[in-house]
Order: sequence, then C-alpha cells, then structure tokens
Amino acid sequence: MLLYVIRHADPTYSPDALTPKGRRQAEALGKRLALHGLDKIYSSPLIRAQQTAQPACEMLGKEKEILDWASEGLASEYFGFLDDTREGRWCWSFGINPTRYYTEENLKLGDKWYEGYPFCHTKAKEGYELIAQKSDEFLESLGYKREGLKYKILNHTDERVAVFCHYGFGMVWLSHLLQINPISFWSHFGLNHSGMTVIGFSQQEDGYTTPRVVTLSDTSHIYAEGLPTQFTNEFYF
Repeated sequence: MLLYVIRHADPTYSPDALTPKGRRQAEALGKRLALHGLDKIYSSPLIRAQQTAQPACEMLGKEKEILDWASEGLASEYFGFLDDTREGRWCWSFGINPTRYYTEENLKLGDKWYEGYPFCHTKAKEGYELIAQKSDEFLESLGYKREGLKYKILNHTDERVAVFCHYGFGMVWLSHLLQINPISFWSHFGLNHSGMTVIGFSQQEDGYTTPRVVTLSDTSHIYAEGLPTQFTNEFYF
C-alpha cells in the first residue's frame, strides 16, 4: 500500500477556503495524482482540505470520505498555547521557533517529551495519544495492524490511499507513523502547501512491515505547472 499524506493548498483561514493560488496548486496536484490513480480518497472536514482534494476526485471520478479525526480544529485543541513572548497570542506549540524546544533538556525527556516547554502548557499528551489511536484504527481498517514498533499485515494491498489534511495534524500524525520523537521531527521537518508525503507499506516474508517514506512534502507538481515554488509563503526555492 502507498499512503499519501497531503497538506491542503494555499489557504485563507477566515473564511476557510483556498486562495486563487491554492486552487491552481490543487489543480496541479490533481493532474499529478490522476497519472497513476488513487483507490481511496479521504479528507479532513475543513473546506480548504476538501477543496484541495476536489480536482483529484473529479479527474479520477471518485468520491472523498470525510475523516473527522484529521481536522486541524481537533489538533489545535490539544497542541495550541498562549505564547507569552508574542503578547499572549495563540500559537501551535511546535510551530514556534524550534530553538525554544529543541533543547538537551527536552530531548532527555524521551517518551515524556510533553513535560517539556512549551508542551507542558498544552494537552499535547492527550492529543498525541488520540491521533495515534485513530491512526492505528484507520490503518487496521486498511489491512495493517500496529503491534508495537511494526505493523502486522492483515491484508496486503497495492492500493493507493490519499488523506488530504493539514500542517498541524500532519506533523503529529507523521511523527507517530514514523516512530520519530516529536521534538526531533517537529524541529527538522515541515510540510509545504499541497505538499505530498508518500509512505510505503511493503510486503515482507515475516508478515510484518514498517512504514517507509518514499517522498516527503514533495511539490514537483508545482514545478510541472510553472507555479511559484514558495515554501509556506515564506521563501522561494
């Protein structure tokens, strides 16, 4: 199985929608996904994710299924905090400058990373466990049951499954899927608008598999269509 974890295209947040630039990104993404096809398409309930999925749905003649647990709103309830260095503004706990939490003290906490700053001011532990639980249930429904650090293959498939979601949710989910300490993952990786992360679940002789990254936040569809190659509207590359 190939699992596609796709961040929504360039958005407005109020109202919840794609910008004209984001709609062009979604169209480019849809063309790319139509080349090899998708067997199942899932989306967060939020409009910006659904609009990103829509071109692929139309080109492939498929309906998307809504995953409530992939909503950015749900993730923000657990991972947001009021940053006293930004006049008490709401921020993603892992979205602040990583130098503030990628510290020796926090890394030494290991599996109790949520006790470090700023996660100790959030409900990050509960949120991480919730997304992990929902992830495990979702993958088991696709034929892969998590057992510790690996997945038992209940029903190996060559299906291509796409989930259109968000930055905050995606960063938490990928940390769990790849079994990478959240502090390390959030400090060193990011997800671009319409970026496509592909994770392979390969067939193995012992009946178990581990998720392997094929590509991370890939945006070659943007290059193909000659669109601006800008990382989350911060810098060009």
